Amino acid sequence: MMTRANMITRRAALGLIGAALALPRAGLASDLDTLGGNAFGTGWRIAGRDTPTRLGPAIEVLFARIDAQFSPWRRDSGISRINAAPAGAQAVEPEIAQVTAAALDIARQSEGAFDPTVGPLVAQWGFGPIGGTGAPGWRGIAIAPEGLTKARGDLTLDLCGIAKGWALDRAADLARAEGVTDMLLDLGGEFVALGTHPEGRDWRIAVESPLPAQPPTQALRLPPGMAVATSGVRAQSYVLNGRLYSHIIDPETRAPASGRLRSVTVAAGDAMTADAWATALFAAGDEGGPDLAATRDIAALFLFETDDGLRQHRSGAIRDLIL
Repeated sequence: MMTRANMITRRAALGLIGAALALPRAGLASDLDTLGGNAFGTGWRIAGRDTPTRLGPAIEVLFARIDAQFSPWRRDSGISRINAAPAGAQAVEPEIAQVTAAALDIARQSEGAFDPTVGPLVAQWGFGPIGGTGAPGWRGIAIAPEGLTKARGDLTLDLCGIAKGWALDRAADLARAEGVTDMLLDLGGEFVALGTHPEGRDWRIAVESPLPAQPPTQALRLPPGMAVATSGVRAQSYVLNGRLYSHIIDPETRAPASGRLRSVTVAAGDAMTADAWATALFAAGDEGGPDLAATRDIAALFLFETDDGLRQHRSGAIRDLIL
């Protein structure tokens, strides 16, 4: 019998398919100004002091524009037009070219654990909108001065594992342009810290347990400029015949990542990088994920389910961020 955790809607969403699903949560004091809304099938929130009220509508406009570019759930989005195009070169919006180039770089560094062309597999396992039977192959996508090139017409792009982080970075840029110096931004459980908490300390978040009805597993501090993203199974997963199926696809097996790994939290200097590496490390699996994090010196917190609860594995500078 199949049971689903947080049944997937058919609405456009970067947040639904990307990382940050074992959501860290910000502990926010009551004297902070907060603004928030909905975007990409998830929620966003900013917290600080003396926050300009105009920032909220500006972020809404920003996220709506990004959704129109990157959402694979929208037939009129830039990504959907790329996916429907034949083989060869085509002009693309500069933002899509930028994020695609970053995705291909993470694919190279992770030796394909992060693959922005697995969209049809995500859909075949019940988690996404990109149809077709085209085999994944990130090396068949290239960015050049003339635009984006597809080696095969059936190659598709799904940037949900990186674009939500990029969107959060753009929101942080917008806040800085408005003169905001101290703020915590949250988009679907991914965070960027601007400056410090009004009390003069670093911002703090709690990493939620990937297991249902369990308390947070760890608290992290976020120095100015630090970003955090989490990829895991707390949402967007289902159980069939006793096996847990995650929305995160292992490109090597072409099936949902399996094993005892339940979440990966990554800290980096920008949310796009944290978002992509959280996805890559989870897809790399129980052994490959920690090995890859060690090789690339990535600040990551891995949580594994055991018979006795959760086991932690810490990599790189994450040790310095744990409270």
